[in-house]
Amino acid sequence: MDSEIEAGKKAAACAAVDDYVQDGQIIGIGSGSTIVYAVERLAARVENENLKVTCIPTSFQARQLIVNANLTLGDLEQYPELDVAIDGADEVDEGLTLIKGGGACHTFEKIVASCANKFVVIADYRKDSKDLGDNWKKGVPIAVITNAYVPVKRKIAKKYGGSVTLRMAKGKAGPVVTDCGNFVLDWIFEKNFDWTKIHSELKMIPGVVETGLFVNMAEKAYFGMKDGSVKTRTTTTHAMNGVNGEK
Repeated sequence: MDSEIEAGKKAAACAAVDDYVQDGQIIGIGSGSTIVYAVERLAARVENENLKVTCIPTSFQARQLIVNANLTLGDLEQYPELDVAIDGADEVDEGLTLIKGGGACHTFEKIVASCANKFVVIADYRKDSKDLGDNWKKGVPIAVITNAYVPVKRKIAKKYGGSVTLRMAKGKAGPVVTDCGNFVLDWIFEKNFDWTKIHSELKMIPGVVETGLFVNMAEKAYFGMKDGSVKTRTTTTHAMNGVNGEK
């Protein structure tokens, strides 16, 4: 099972890098286990094809992957507009709405994705769902200012139901602290929502920094299957613009 999952991650990552990366680009590099394969493929293409690309990390992990692969490192101060950002997801619904933040990097992941002309998602088959919550059972991550987590937690539970918990660290005492210095609340919702509306409303709660809902951002998703094949999905808008939209 683990080998099938890893094969799926690698297949999706390689397909996205091959389809979207071109010479001279500024590329956003996401976070998580699937991104490891994307960086490996990118480094191989840079070496074999003599590509000149600059990579913008979304986290400490992403930065280390870029540096260790001897890729050119940049930041948003130097390059506020990116050609493409490639990142993973915890879940992708049929409309390409994402849940991200299982690794607590979603705030800067969203900033980088928002700066990219094209945002592409890579994942294995387990992350493919009809509706959010079908497969991902850990809820929507919500980054909050540290001294606001209790009132934010109460407001979310009161207005939207479900359960809201402060994410605790493993291997250290106390809560998870993000690269941006925030806490993370995990909201396990009990029904399907209008995620555009919910995201906007959550962002209006004082103390909320960012949600793990990525709405109307991804252009295409690549899902690596058990047999090593790759399934893709695009939004209707992008498919109408001529992007391959097979499922």
